[in-house]
Amino acid sequence: MPIEVYFGVVQFVVLLLSLSVHESAHAFSADLLGDPTARYLGRVSLNPIVHADLFGTIIFPIIGFFSGFMIGWAKPVPVNLNRLRNPVRDHMLVAAAGPASNLLIALGLFGLLMIIKVISPDGARLVRDVAYWQYPQGGPAILAPLTFIAFQGIILNIILAVFNLIPVAPLDGAAVLSGLLPRSLSSALDQLQPYGFMILIALLYLGIPSKLYSPVLGFFVAFLRV
Repeated sequence: MPIEVYFGVVQFVVLLLSLSVHESAHAFSADLLGDPTARYLGRVSLNPIVHADLFGTIIFPIIGFFSGFMIGWAKPVPVNLNRLRNPVRDHMLVAAAGPASNLLIALGLFGLLMIIKVISPDGARLVRDVAYWQYPQGGPAILAPLTFIAFQGIILNIILAVFNLIPVAPLDGAAVLSGLLPRSLSSALDQLQPYGFMILIALLYLGIPSKLYSPVLGFFVAFLRV
């Protein structure tokens, strides 16, 4: 298999699993806080099929494969605010659960790479290879692909976490910020929701999301390169 195709397959699988964890975290937290809607729809699941969106989970990542940057999204988890015990607070918690789950995955995989790094010289070399954006070569047969997959998981999950926390609807950050603001400011933010998609397109055009997640990625990568 050509190395480019291998890279694309790994990124696609990691993306599918990361999106599934993200949406399942929304569904699980909503059910925990009083709204079983998503659970009734089978969304408390790590099965990518139940979360897949044709364009966001299949077509857009395939386009990203050819452009060199793979990202995507899944079907939003339905939340009935009227069934949450504390609608304002709980909506914020449900929204935060998705990015938080991606951050936890990134931290777990980072911990795995740090362990690989300290257990042997071969492991340290493989981790440094991926941290310098190279495919790891040599070492135990299973360790090189494991290191590569873990690093891709860190990258994609940090991007998903930071990007989704941007306070622009329909991203999770809009609901999180709305729950933190006083009622008057929250209402003003809600009035911007119909324009959220256009605002998001403008932010993407200006490269704002990459300026937000790049420092976070750089922080993790710096530790892996030492």
